[in-house]
Amino acid sequence: MIEILKNFPDNVIALSCKGQVTKEDYDGVLVPAILEALKRHDKIRLLYTTSADFTGYDPGAIWEDLKIGVEHPTRWERVAVVTDVDWIVQMMRLFSFLVPCSTKLFPTSEFAQAHAWIIAAI
Repeated sequence: MIEILKNFPDNVIALSCKGQVTKEDYDGVLVPAILEALKRHDKIRLLYTTSADFTGYDPGAIWEDLKIGVEHPTRWERVAVVTDVDWIVQMMRLFSFLVPCSTKLFPTSEFAQAHAWIIAAI
């Protein structure tokens, strides 16, 4: 499940992944939030966090995740990933150079620092 987090600036999409994330979560929650933000802003930011009960992604969700980044490559300004999930940490370390914006990885204990970084002026 994907939950959109509140109390962030309008150009920031902040989300928490809980339990098993599905393609339907992307189609029904995340993609509409991104498209709405892109109507209002030339560039947007993403704060992605996993909750303690996060169990992973369905195959369809993984595909949707890849598509989101590829469909709007120049519209991302900053991405913060907040997680203690080892395979996500490793994927970020291996592939963040492919993301065409500033990215930063934070352990779950540093959510406040991630929040400050994602909303900070450039």
